[in-house]
Amino acid sequence: MSPDAGEIPKGSYAAGRRVRLPRGAEPPIRVHVNGVEQREGRDYEIRGGEIVFARPIVKETVTKGRWMAMYLGLFGTYRKHEAVDVEYRLGGKTQLAADVEVIPDPS
Repeated sequence: MSPDAGEIPKGSYAAGRRVRLPRGAEPPIRVHVNGVEQREGRDYEIRGGEIVFARPIVKETVTKGRWMAMYLGLFGTYRKHEAVDVEYRLGGKTQLAADVEVIPDPS
């Protein structure tokens, strides 16, 4: 994670700190945020079938107008948007769950 990982830039929001482990996931479990491997015990913990991050995962806020402009090809997006990927074993085979859904924090 970057040193300013705690900062949430304009146009983004804190989506939550948790993702569900895929059903039946077995060790070894490797977790990546935007392709950067995270370390268990420092960046995340596994608790009760969930991966719990030490900090919020940041997603981009896309308004209808911005979405339409991107759809029409007027411009792309360059805001912070983190994707969580989970690599795990299932039935002796390595599996990958890409861009898993972030569970919103209760508020």
